[in-house]
Amino acid sequence: MTSKELRGGVEMSNLDQPLFDGAQATKRDLVDYLEFAGERLLRVVRGRPLSVVRVRPGQEPFMQKNLPKYTPEWVPRTQVWAESSRREITYALCDDPRTLLWFGNQRAVEYHVTLFLAEWVPEPTHLVLDLDPSPGQTFGDAVAGARLIRDALAADGLAGAVKTSGSKGLHVFVPVVPGIDVEDAAAATRAVVARAERIDPSVGTTAFIREDREGKVFLDATRAGGATVAAAYSPRIRPGVTVSFPLLWSDLDNVTPADFTLRTVPELIGANDPWESEMPAPQQLPQDLIDEGHTIPVARVQAMHEGKRRARARREA
Repeated sequence: MTSKELRGGVEMSNLDQPLFDGAQATKRDLVDYLEFAGERLLRVVRGRPLSVVRVRPGQEPFMQKNLPKYTPEWVPRTQVWAESSRREITYALCDDPRTLLWFGNQRAVEYHVTLFLAEWVPEPTHLVLDLDPSPGQTFGDAVAGARLIRDALAADGLAGAVKTSGSKGLHVFVPVVPGIDVEDAAAATRAVVARAERIDPSVGTTAFIREDREGKVFLDATRAGGATVAAAYSPRIRPGVTVSFPLLWSDLDNVTPADFTLRTVPELIGANDPWESEMPAPQQLPQDLIDEGHTIPVARVQAMHEGKRRARARREA
């Protein structure tokens, strides 16, 4: 038998089922969290095309971009052209608690948003720098990489806010003024990580190919253009259901990603929202940063060509 109850105008089902293997939480815990922390999360995702990662019992998690046909008519939506697949995708706009709870009932655990608002397509509102430790490294190494990013930004008069990724790393968000070209923003992102790497190449690397990272923190500039990123306050499909949580820069040495979960975050949220209070005002990107970035190859393209070159060299050896 399945038990159903009404939460926020949405009929829920199977709330007492385990959320996923290793979650140590039920679907009810997810819905409770979305009710409690929902306004924080909604402030981050509102107005942005939304992708979610869902997990069904006994199945692998999957990312859902296109809204399914059975989506209620009252769920807001927008259409965005996807250059990679050459088609329009109908994304949800998660603008209200009812929509958020509907996604919770669909077992949507993760909430990933574009770097642009639906009304601004494709102009980005932020640069995003992703700090990803190599195997064997710790969260402290990701912190060291984030500080390189902060120093590189500060050298050009820029600042950003920091949050856990909800996995093992960190995200730094740099808000930018409206009207910045998407390619210029992507170029500036590449330049920031290149400058951060030059500050201390023993800590961070921009090497896209994993085997070239030599046990360093990957300073990832690929969250640009049409990329998405886990929203602040979004749960993640990780052991214990960690949450991507905003931090003060001064807090980084005193926390770990495992401190922030579905169960702990409601106790940690106070009246202040650090994702709002610590986020700088939108900033103009310096031209020298943009110009340098346009001289740096796009990492995925460069890695693709390098992979082909190495494969050819192996065949010829």
